[in-house]
Amino acid sequence: MADIATRASYGRALADLGEKYMFAVMDADLSGSTQTKKFADKFPERFINCGIAEQNMIGVAAGIAATGMPVFASSFAMFASGRAYEQIRNSVGHTKLNVKICASHAGVTVGEDGATHQFCEDIAIMRSIPGMVVISPADDTEAYAAIEAILKYDGPVYCRLGRQAVPEVFDPATYKFELFKAVPLTQGDDCAVFAHGVMIDRALKACELLKTKGINISVIDTHTIKPLDENTVLEYAARTRNVVVVEEHSVIGGLGGAICELLSQKLPTPVTRLGINDVFGVSGKAGELLDYYGLSVDGIADAIRNSVKNKDGAQK
Repeated sequence: MADIATRASYGRALADLGEKYMFAVMDADLSGSTQTKKFADKFPERFINCGIAEQNMIGVAAGIAATGMPVFASSFAMFASGRAYEQIRNSVGHTKLNVKICASHAGVTVGEDGATHQFCEDIAIMRSIPGMVVISPADDTEAYAAIEAILKYDGPVYCRLGRQAVPEVFDPATYKFELFKAVPLTQGDDCAVFAHGVMIDRALKACELLKTKGINISVIDTHTIKPLDENTVLEYAARTRNVVVVEEHSVIGGLGGAICELLSQKLPTPVTRLGINDVFGVSGKAGELLDYYGLSVDGIADAIRNSVKNKDGAQK
């Protein structure tokens, strides 16, 4: 099956769901890139292009949501969560309105757009807003299912989507997406690896590589970053006593930060965080940039191997 970007899954889901549900879609003049154009072509009367005015878009989305109609508002992550933060906080978060901010082109896999557009702080920003749900789907199947799930959820949501096409992780015939519930994908007692978004595929490949070395790990798709599935995190941390978090986001304030906050309070456990280490992006091809920041399959496997070695050393 061909690789598919989660932004494409989003556009297809909107166009399909528009047949069954009444909601509006808004975009900041990037509907071709965010894929909301698929909805606009089918339901022009429910689509608004706000132009390059993301802050205004969020205000208009809040106004429509206040009438009782759910709204999806989209732009690149840099602009959707960065430029429009105040409007999201005050007009959507504070009022608990039914606005779904679906941000594409997140992380370093934006590629050649470079430092200004490779936004690796969006999860940290959005999870700091009280009541904001934050999700980051792993593949086409999960992203498509997640859009219907957040449409049915009453409240503000930030959904992180990618530009880069990603391999299939889930079988669309059998996968059932559950908001707020992490998905264990492999089982192993040497290490628990929590990941989200584009990093799920690489974490699974690292798992296969390590298996040939006699290291067995649990890979957990943590698609809902806020609220965190605390029970699953605690279960696997207790089982392995060794946690690694892999994400295409800053190591500050993302999934790794959320897991460290939980474990420091309820089950102190060594945690290795793999991500963007407090630096801005650089220009380059998407896959090469992941490798550059230590998020290659080999880089992930090495970090896990080291965490297992440290765990074994501590137990002796």
